[in-house]
Amino acid sequence: MGSRLDLKQNYKVEAKYGAFYTGGSVQWTTKGSLLFCQHGSSVKALALEDGKVKKCFDLGEEEEVTAFTISSDDQILAVGGRSGLLRHYDLETEKLERTWKSFHVGSIACMVFDSTSTLLASGGCDSTLKVWDVVRQYCTHHLRGAQGVFSVVKFHPIASTAQLFGAADDCRIHIWDLRNSILVGSLSGHFSVITDLAFIGNGDQLLSSSRDKVMMLWDTKTLETLKTVPVFESIESMILLSNSEVLSDAIKDTKGPHVVTAGEKGILRLWDVATATCVQQQNLNPAPEGPLSQVSYCAEKRALLAVSFDHNITIHSPDGFEIQKQFVGFNDEVLDLRLLGHDESFLAVATNSAQVRLFELATFNCHLLRGHSDLVVALDVFRSDPMLLATASKDNSVKVWKVHDDGHADCLFTGKGHTAAVCSVACPFLSATFLVTGAQDHTLKLWEVPPRPRLVTLVDPCSGAPLQTRDTQLAHDKDINSVAVSPNDQLIATGSQDKMAKLWSSTDLSLLGTFRGHRRGIWCVQFSPVDKVIATSSADTTIKLWSLTDFTCARSFEGHECSVLKVIFLSRGMQLLSSGADGNLKLWNVGDNECVKTLDEHQDKAWALTANLGESLVVTGAADSAIVVWKDCTAEEIQEVFHKQETLILQEQELSNLLKEKKWSKALHIALTLEYPFKALTIIKEILLEENGQEVLKKALEPLREDQMDTLLRFACTWNTNSKHSAAAQAVLSIALRTYSPDAFLKMPNARSNLEGFLPYTERHFQRMNRLRQQALFLEYLWSNMKIADVDMIPEERRE
Repeated sequence: MGSRLDLKQNYKVEAKYGAFYTGGSVQWTTKGSLLFCQHGSSVKALALEDGKVKKCFDLGEEEEVTAFTISSDDQILAVGGRSGLLRHYDLETEKLERTWKSFHVGSIACMVFDSTSTLLASGGCDSTLKVWDVVRQYCTHHLRGAQGVFSVVKFHPIASTAQLFGAADDCRIHIWDLRNSILVGSLSGHFSVITDLAFIGNGDQLLSSSRDKVMMLWDTKTLETLKTVPVFESIESMILLSNSEVLSDAIKDTKGPHVVTAGEKGILRLWDVATATCVQQQNLNPAPEGPLSQVSYCAEKRALLAVSFDHNITIHSPDGFEIQKQFVGFNDEVLDLRLLGHDESFLAVATNSAQVRLFELATFNCHLLRGHSDLVVALDVFRSDPMLLATASKDNSVKVWKVHDDGHADCLFTGKGHTAAVCSVACPFLSATFLVTGAQDHTLKLWEVPPRPRLVTLVDPCSGAPLQTRDTQLAHDKDINSVAVSPNDQLIATGSQDKMAKLWSSTDLSLLGTFRGHRRGIWCVQFSPVDKVIATSSADTTIKLWSLTDFTCARSFEGHECSVLKVIFLSRGMQLLSSGADGNLKLWNVGDNECVKTLDEHQDKAWALTANLGESLVVTGAADSAIVVWKDCTAEEIQEVFHKQETLILQEQELSNLLKEKKWSKALHIALTLEYPFKALTIIKEILLEENGQEVLKKALEPLREDQMDTLLRFACTWNTNSKHSAAAQAVLSIALRTYSPDAFLKMPNARSNLEGFLPYTERHFQRMNRLRQQALFLEYLWSNMKIADVDMIPEERRE
């Protein structure tokens, strides 16, 4: 057993990965270092390097972002809300520069800057276009002619042409002359909503995409159709690429121009517009994840950006469309997670999805594990082979995956046999020969895992080879929420909604004992790494420790206000870390039933909780879509406390030396820094006892900073309550009022409260001084009369 010094005291947030994209537009900066994503009532800037949100522009809880755009010089962010307000943000200072009414009837559907970053066009849901001068801050054009909600707006690439192109629900491309504010013409040919526009060369030709499964090439001068390109899918977005930007052999014999399309098939495809042929397409195995909503290109990074309707953002190479990075914009509820890999560099996450999300912790690059047909609800890792991952799903199956060093994974095995959703899965510690599952069919299954060399070639990469059941037991009367394997692989524990936990033999699933005591269903069960006990967490808000020898409750931990969803052992079994339905984490000392720390970062049910092997990191996931990485800061805090104590001792010694040397000014400075009011009072009194004490005190107070003067006045306010110290307090107040102007004095943080504290006691001291003065005058009068009376009583001869 470890000592008490080994116990954890606190964890701090090392990183937090929350939702940053919930649908809408995605745009990256010219240099490609940041991605601006639409997220509910805010626009968030995601760093491609580490997957963290660097900036957030929030419109408020009652507002929702409907459109945004970034200027070509990366200086301005324009955001339109559902209320019809337009907001202008400075991207360097991250400040809101201006808010104004768009005068659109309804919300803004799309926005775009011109090439000079001085004009902003906004297309509304009211069939109107408005052009704004963002420098002079006024509306320059109010354009009509289209019908319906605008889907796309683009300025002509040559600013001197002064033309604006827009498409709405009427399936036409409308062209306005900005010099005369008139509709020049309309391009008809599409039979569905036009989703994107792209200019070729100097803008003499225009390419349009639509959901009618064709692209059309137009002459912008004659307003005639030049070519129709059938693409056989509804196109949501497209991007033109030059020959220099695509180095693939597929375009060697093509003339161009070349365009990359994204649509309902969920794959990127490269087209040669001249020949109306698809020259290259993305190879997704086994199948695409869903339709794509947007594609864009960054010349600086020489990379393509694809956005799916599942809120996944993927970075591709333009040569062959190989995936370089992938980010998940919205995780929904995080149900379970595990660290895996030889250096625990990967994080497997189960969300409200059939796909397991495998994140690289360093960059939060995501790989999707496809194979289940329904939600994945539980995960576990084989400790003997940390590259093997087991997943349990609502499709009644369990799968075993082999994760490679590059993050890609192959499905090795699939186990089918449960008749209801598999709720939990557990892997052994010492071997990789079996695994255990518990399901909603109330059964516990023990699966035989064959050796891996027999499965080098897989027929189906999504299914792998079948797993065989070694034993099956009808274990509980209700759903089995949790299963766990003991550190020596000899025992299995289960926890169920029937309020009971049970202990089983891992060889034949024979029942060894039952743990009764919880008042509600059990959510989690865990074995201690060293002691013969198990921990259970329940919906009755308690955590219990049970003895494996006599099956009795050894300890009970109370403190959570909601259901305790997860619990793990830390510090070699001497501590517990639990997560609750209120999002709070609690750190417990097993020895004294004490809750050491409560960690509050999640806003909803904290379903997932895991720690790395060294327990230096803890990772949690919750229903608020956030994944939080916590770092053990116990050593840092102990070191910080030691450093503070050491600094305090040195400063106290220096203060003592300065007092002996009568260096009042420096001594007062240290006393205020240490917040020693009595030492400061002693110094003030010693200064006032000197010759010209007021002048000396004034010179001593002159070097003080404003915050130090505020602290001294706070001390003086306390001294003023005692008549013995009131003289020193009044001296400090007098010098402060003479030194600072009224405005400067009132800017001090505690100025008003200090003055309010001074007034009543100052009036009382003034009244006391008046009484003393009156008494002194009366005493002097009596003394004078007594002296005269004595002279009159002396005999005359004695006077002579």
